[in-house]
Amino acid sequence: MTAVITLRGRLDFGAAPDLKAEIIGQSGNDLLIDASDVTHMGTLCLQILIAASQDWARAGRNFNLTSASETCVTQLSLHGFTPETIIGVTS
Repeated sequence: MTAVITLRGRLDFGAAPDLKAEIIGQSGNDLLIDASDVTHMGTLCLQILIAASQDWARAGRNFNLTSASETCVTQLSLHGFTPETIIGVTS
């Protein structure tokens, strides 16, 4: 089964605990992360997404970031990422 998580607009420090809990709640499922509403991507939330991508890869599950807003793409690029490279990060 593929679960869909729609990211909230502002992914700052305060959003991190809820994002982490929501992702962990989908363990065992393939995961599609909808980033269409993102207006701010903080470093901590980015780290949570990267860690989740790695966990899903180790579990043999699909993890994809889709529909990234223009702001999301710009902010990811400031950290050296694209929506595609987040799912390709290896530890």
